[in-house]
Amino acid sequence: MKINKLELKWLGHSGFFICNGKNIYIDPYMISDNCEKADIILITHSHYDHCSIADLRKITKDGTTIVVSADAQSKIGNLNHRIDMHVVELGEEIDFRDLKVLAVPAYNLTKMFHPKDEHWFGYVLKFDDVVIYHAGDTDLIPEMQKLTGFGSGKEFIALLPVGGKYVMDAEEACEAAVLIKPSVAIPIHYGSVAGTIEDALEFKKLCEERGVNVEVLEKEWFSIIIFLNKF
Repeated sequence: MKINKLELKWLGHSGFFICNGKNIYIDPYMISDNCEKADIILITHSHYDHCSIADLRKITKDGTTIVVSADAQSKIGNLNHRIDMHVVELGEEIDFRDLKVLAVPAYNLTKMFHPKDEHWFGYVLKFDDVVIYHAGDTDLIPEMQKLTGFGSGKEFIALLPVGGKYVMDAEEACEAAVLIKPSVAIPIHYGSVAGTIEDALEFKKLCEERGVNVEVLEKEWFSIIIFLNKF
């Protein structure tokens, strides 16, 4: 998906690849062996499907910057390359010159999978003319109100979990999209650990009935050539 000068690819589950001249990954999980090496990796929290050491080893190189929550730093220390690790707290913003990254709250309200007191997060990525909100593993939480109109004057892309069980379901995610008013909402967190394509399509239907534009992305199969060569 092209957004002005940015390239955005859904890698499955909650994983994304963003390219603006730098290769940026968010929560890579079950990616192929031939993905491009990362300049910056953003990890929302320490759960295995968001902070996967096996997948991080595929894309790290000497000098890769990895942004993590405090509870994930010991896992990141197991990587083989000399990485630049940034341990951040909620509300902290990191300036990468042509990109600013803000850590924002992500938690469950009534479930116990992502307690508020863990201080895990989603991210707001601020480029020159594009803002991308990756919600992380979250329910529809009061702090989302602060994102209303966040991308004023810019393209505002919201990556919202829809799979239910551990995160918002399609209906709750629709309410989040209506609240924050993105230019485009993209469903995530389905198709592997929890949730199905039907959840994504239900999210699209509900949102478009309420005037929110939705794109359901195709998963990028970087490894299709390798897979076919096995037969």
